[in-house]
Parts: sequence; C-alpha cells; structure tokens
Amino acid sequence: MPAQAPGPGSGPAAGQGAAGSPDDGPGDRLDDTLDDRLERFATIWSRAVFPVTATSMTRPEVERHLLPLARKLSEALRRRPFDTTPAHEVGAALVAAHCTDPDALVRTLGVVDSYLVLYCAAEEDSPAEAEEQRARCSRLQHAVAAGFAQALRERTLAEQEALARSSLLASTEAQKALHATETRLRAVFEGAAIGIGIADLDGNVLEVNDALMRMFGGLGHAVRGRKVSEWVHPEDTPHVWKLYGELVRGERENYRVEKPYYRTDGTVLWTNLTVSLLRDADGKPQYQLALMEDTTERRLLNLRLRYEATHDALTGLPNRTLFFERLEKALSAGDGMRFGLCYLDLDGFKAVNDSLGHSAGDRLLVEVADRLQSCATAPGEMVARLGGDEFVALTTGPDTRREVDELAARILTALSAPIRIEGRDLTVRGSIGIVEGPAGERGPAEVLRSADITMYRAKSAGGNRFETADAEADARAITRHGLTNALPAALERGEFFIEYQPLVHLGDGSVHGAEALVRWCHPQHGVLGPDRFIPLAEHTGLIVPLGRWVLEESVRQARFWQKRHSDGGPLHINVNLSPMQLHHPGLVSDTVEVLERAGLEPSALCLEVTESALIGADDDLLKPLRRLAEMGVDIALDDFGTGYSNLANLRRLPVSVLKLDRSFTRSMQQRPADAVDLKIVEGIVSLAHSLDLGVTVEGVETGAQAAQLRELGCDTAQGWYYARPGAPDRIHTLLLADAV
Repeated sequence: MPAQAPGPGSGPAAGQGAAGSPDDGPGDRLDDTLDDRLERFATIWSRAVFPVTATSMTRPEVERHLLPLARKLSEALRRRPFDTTPAHEVGAALVAAHCTDPDALVRTLGVVDSYLVLYCAAEEDSPAEAEEQRARCSRLQHAVAAGFAQALRERTLAEQEALARSSLLASTEAQKALHATETRLRAVFEGAAIGIGIADLDGNVLEVNDALMRMFGGLGHAVRGRKVSEWVHPEDTPHVWKLYGELVRGERENYRVEKPYYRTDGTVLWTNLTVSLLRDADGKPQYQLALMEDTTERRLLNLRLRYEATHDALTGLPNRTLFFERLEKALSAGDGMRFGLCYLDLDGFKAVNDSLGHSAGDRLLVEVADRLQSCATAPGEMVARLGGDEFVALTTGPDTRREVDELAARILTALSAPIRIEGRDLTVRGSIGIVEGPAGERGPAEVLRSADITMYRAKSAGGNRFETADAEADARAITRHGLTNALPAALERGEFFIEYQPLVHLGDGSVHGAEALVRWCHPQHGVLGPDRFIPLAEHTGLIVPLGRWVLEESVRQARFWQKRHSDGGPLHINVNLSPMQLHHPGLVSDTVEVLERAGLEPSALCLEVTESALIGADDDLLKPLRRLAEMGVDIALDDFGTGYSNLANLRRLPVSVLKLDRSFTRSMQQRPADAVDLKIVEGIVSLAHSLDLGVTVEGVETGAQAAQLRELGCDTAQGWYYARPGAPDRIHTLLLADAV
C-alpha cells in the first residue's frame, strides 16, 4: 500500500503515547476511562490522515472532527446485536469532510485495524470475546471502506456526470459559460479518484482520465484508441452486453453493473461500472460516459471472507455451509441425474482426545481429511467436514448406485492404514451411512438425516463398515427419536397409566398378587407397551422419575385393594426396577417414603430385577437390595435363565423369588415338550426350593402348560391363560371368579 497508519513505534507518535505523554502506552490503557482512550484514538487517527487531507482545518481541528466518528466506531464495536451501519456512516463522513484522497482511506483502515480494539474494546473481555472483537473490527474496516467508496462514487456521479453532460450538450449561445464549465470539468475529470472514460457510439474510446489509466496499468495507449467491445471477459454475463446494446441504440439512458477487465499484464481488474448515454441538443445519442470504481481489493477481501465462511479452519475442507449448497444443487439437478452421499463418523475418536489430548485429535482429523480428499477426486465428487469427527462425501452423476458404494469402500480402505501421532500408530475406523437416489425427490435436510440414521445403524452393527439407507429403518429411528423427545412432557401431562396382570398360585388357582405394567397413551401412536419406550427412558435417564411414579401408583393401588377387599384382595404388588434405578442413590429412601406415605407393609411389595442387571454385580450394587430385603421387601430375579450367571451366585443375591423366562413355557407348547427344558426347569425349581426361594413362571398361555409347571413344582404363574394385563378393578373380579 502507498501509506500505512502509524504503529506503536513509528510515525508522528513514535516514542510517545497516543495523547503525547512520553510514559503512556497501550499497556497503560487499563487505568484510563473510555473517553480518554477515545481521545488517544482520535489523536492517532488525525496524525495519520492529516498529511493527505486537503482541508483548511488545523490538525487539532481535524482531531476534534474525528472524535465523534471514533466514538461511533467504538460503540459499533461493542454493540449487540452487531451492526456495521455506523462504520458505513463513518466512511461517508470522511468524504463529507473532504478526506477524499485514497491514502486517507488506507491510513484510516490501518488505524482502525491497529488501535480500535486496543483502545475501545471492553477491558474484561475473555480470549474468545477478544477474538470476536478482532473479527468485528475487520468487518467494520470493510464497512468504512464501503461507505467511503459509496459516498465518493455518489458525489462524483452527481457532480462529474452533470459536468460531462454540460460540456457535451451546452449550446453555442453559452460559449463563455461553457468555457468556464469545461475548465472546471477538466479539473474534475483529471483529478477524480474514480476512472472516467468517454467513447463514441461505435465503442471507440476517445478520452480517459489518469485514474482510469492507473487502473489499467498506467499505459495510455492500452486504453485510448481501443474499442469497448474488446474488453470482453469470460465472467461477463450476457446481461452486460445486452444492456450495452440497448444504451448505444438509445433505448436506455444508463446502466450499472459489476464488470471485470483484463489489464495489460494479464491480471484482472474488477469494477463497479456506470455507463450513461449523452445526447446532443436535439436529443440524438452521441457519446457514452463510463464511470469506473476499482473494487478489486474489496472483491478479494470478500472472496477471502467467503472462503473462511465456507471452509473448515482445521482441515481446509468445505464446511457444513458449502456442503449444503452443493448438496442442494445436486438435489435440484435435471432429469436423469442421481446423487450418492456417504456420511462418515470415526469410531472411538473420543478415546483419542481423552488419552492423547485435543491437539493429537486435531492432527488425526487433518490426516483423515487428507485421506478422504484423495478418495474423492473424480468429477462430481467432494468431501466436507460437518464438525467434530463427522465427514461427508458426495458424488453426483447419472449412475451413482455403483459409484457411491465404491467411494465408501475407498474411504474405509484409505482409513485402514495406521496414522502415526506422537510416536504412536493409531488405527482409525469409521462407520458410514449411505443415501443414494434420484435428484428432485428429497431435500438436503431429509437426505442428511437419513444418512445420519444409517451411519448410526452401521456403528451399532460393530463399526468399520457401511450401510445403505432403508426407508423402514429410517421411519423406525425417526419414531424412536420422536418418542424420546416426547417422554418428558408425557410424564408431566399424565399420559402414562398402569395395567395389572395377576400372579396366580399354581396349587389352588388363587390370586397371589399382581405385576404392575406401565403403558403410554401416546397422542399419535396410541397405547404403547413398555418395550417401545422403556429402553428410551433408560437411555435418557427419565426412567428414574418414571420408575418412581410407577412405584407410587402401584403401591397406592395395592393399599386401595387391601382397604376395599380385605377379604381376598391381592397381597403382593410386583414392580419392575431398571438397571439405572439400581444405581440411583435414592432407591432405598424413595421406596421407604412411598410405602410409608401409602401405609403399605414392605412385605406386600416385590421389586423385580432382571437377571442380566445382576450378572457380576458387586457388593456396592447389592447393598441397596439387601437393605430393602432386610425391611421385608421381596426381591424377584426376573427373566431367570436368559443370562450366564453362575447359579452358585444365588446364595449371595438378596432375592426371594426366581421368575423363569417365558422361553421355558414357550418350549412346552411343542409336542412333545422339549425334554431338556423340562429338566432345566425341574433343576431350577429344586435348586430354588433348596435355597428357600419361590419360583414364578411367565408366559403361561394354556392349561397344559399350567399343569406341567404345577407338576414340576413351580409356585406361581402369570400369563394370558389367567388374564391379560388390564385395569385394576379386573384383578378383584378375577379373584372372586377364581383363576383356574
């Protein structure tokens, strides 16, 4: 640049602070008020621009003139929400104050870049906020330059175009006035900061000013004598030359476009071009007047900002913004075009960050990005980073069914080679979800959601593989997601209810108790069984409040039965506990509180825990169950026979009931019944009774099963043979009618 703003150690203020004090410096600003810092900023600013400002004011007067502008920039820097309009107004104010020399703008931008954040940012800003201030400062510089250019252009267009018209259209009766006007016009024409050119209607350039020649490299012969039609650029839109044709034919008076030109050295000059038609005294088109503003640096800045906004800072890959633009373009392609999308998530990347640190994780991501780029080099292919360890690869064309599978295979192959980080060879694995289909049927969000769902399906299948999207699997995953999001509100709105299934004595057929089974009355999906939402509740942690609600409702119902039907109501209420509830520190206290509030004896409650939840359980996990058992609460080991626990462990578990899994009763439906299963049941019953444990069997659906289980010595049973889960009043009806 021709001139720079003075820095902390150079220029007029070298060796002095911003206000001229020999001891002041940027490090002392913490003790100053904002007004003091603004005055220092204005002082530096005035010293920078005064030498290149054509004004009758003294430098102190210029400083006082710049002080409110400095305050406006300071307020814009700290304003929320952020707005660059005040900076745009500052640029226009410089032009209004006759600071029209290009060096004045260059020096102003240098001062803003070096000192605005230093003197005007909040002192308590965090590093992240300080970085935001720097980004804001860059945008304010851009706005100041835009305001300066716009004001200068408008002022020049208003004055110089009028003068140019006057010089060419003045009548012969006003020669004296014309001479004075032409003199002023020539001065403006030659000294203008923007390029001005005049050409005839055939496109021959007749006259150009110095500013326009400097734009094209400073060679007059490279501009004068050439035809306008020679300045064609590949990036010209057809609309530009259509407007030009209309103007020289007299069909329009002016037009304004953004147009690039080639300089003599082959570089590109970008301009804001305004072309006006000049007519003679009779109104006949005679000349064309062109005003050019050099926007090359501004365009380069915009391109740099655009690149930073659309590319990942760590890997250099296109980011989510640019990827969605490309994906939307691919999905809106013409008939016969298809797309293929690979959604990649690294397996176990969190372990790298946790063990080696985020710096190592970043280097790993950079290496992965390089390998992915090497996989997508064909036309129509691209790779982007969505964030974290998630990447996408896109391919387009008429036949992407095969290409997308090959692309996914290349990615997994490229990742298979170990990556060396900090002296260690790290094995990288990835899970890929593939979505492929014709363009025009789905939107970007729907495609990415399907790919994300499919990727997690690949990850749940073991990872290091790719899966192809399936509409039914997507629908199930979307439904699960919707149910997960609706769970908290459903509990608050009271959408859950409990059905009760009786527990029947196999010996005499009397009702021994009932198991509480929670249901969800969903507004859209109807009544849902626990298999549809209990895993979701466990995953989200909502199982704890939901489980407490089930316990409260079940205990309250059991107490109601005892009061209303003391002659034969169910004596036990069985409530299921999830593994997460077992780890909850308030399990014992919550259970005691619920029992005491309802007035139910602990012996009337049985808590069912799945066998899998207690496999390998340590003493800390068993301690709450032991405390409950000591209080008199029965503990049932649910789904017994499905796990791999050592039967000898039954001695240390605080259980009083074994609930055999329904798979044993299902095998009894065969004819003949599975002899092995019968032996297993017989052995379990014998072992349980030897340990003073009761045996309950689930899934009894026929009288033959009930008889067989009774012969094997089982104590209680439940299943559809006796009753389906239902409303609490049905339990008493069943009790009076006798189950068998």
